[in-house]
Amino acid sequence: MELVAFDLDGTLLNRHQRLSQYTIETLERLKSAGVFYTVVTGRSHFAAMPCIQGHAFPNWQIFKNGVEWWNPQKQHYRHNNLLSQNHITTLLDSFRTHKVTPYIFCLEEDGTHRVYHSALQGGSDDRIAKELGSHENMSLHPLDELSHTARITNISAMGHPEIIKNIIKDAHGHDHLTAYSGGGIYDPNAFWLDIHHSNVNKGAALAELKAEIGAKTILAFGDGDNDLSMFEVADEAFATENAAEHVKQAASHLVGHHDEDGVAKYLRKRYDL
Repeated sequence: MELVAFDLDGTLLNRHQRLSQYTIETLERLKSAGVFYTVVTGRSHFAAMPCIQGHAFPNWQIFKNGVEWWNPQKQHYRHNNLLSQNHITTLLDSFRTHKVTPYIFCLEEDGTHRVYHSALQGGSDDRIAKELGSHENMSLHPLDELSHTARITNISAMGHPEIIKNIIKDAHGHDHLTAYSGGGIYDPNAFWLDIHHSNVNKGAALAELKAEIGAKTILAFGDGDNDLSMFEVADEAFATENAAEHVKQAASHLVGHHDEDGVAKYLRKRYDL
């Protein structure tokens, strides 16, 4: 059995952050062919839902770079390597210094999610807060209400590339934290940031899923830094044409541009769909 794993932004999604009709039709054919495939993304489940509408991914789905898993058949989550308030207290000073709003995602006992944030600064902050607040099982709260018993899955943010790089440097000063960023796909001046426990990444999650389902090989498709750990565990690693050069160098194969159905076109050829 092959396990096929897709990153979303810059890989499977087009420039509108959606699955194209061509890609949706390709995934339906892939499902009919009996291939085991899934998404492995830095997005949260809720943030990914609007992007992948149009196709029901049938297997375990991996979100937040491996921290959050979702089983669509059983409607069940599982989470790995959660953080505590003590883990992030010092790092929050970096957000304050650089005037970037952190969004701290926490898991509640009833399965709902709470997101804590500092004062919004307009622009992208307002858009992010509006999107997060629109989800039925997610609520927004002031940062000063964050409990010391909170179960933190990750911290996300959006900001100028140079500022985000500085926060990443600060995050990597803590052994228990890892941080990724990316951007330029939809807005060249807006880079996303994701910080979570250093014991988890896309590659580790993919290796765990491989063992769980008894797959023999892994095919991984990606374009960013957080996909490199997938490439390390994959038997075949595919970078999209729009990927950064160092990501292409780490891949064993190249496929077309994310906004030109590059992944879907390759799948049709490989599996004769």
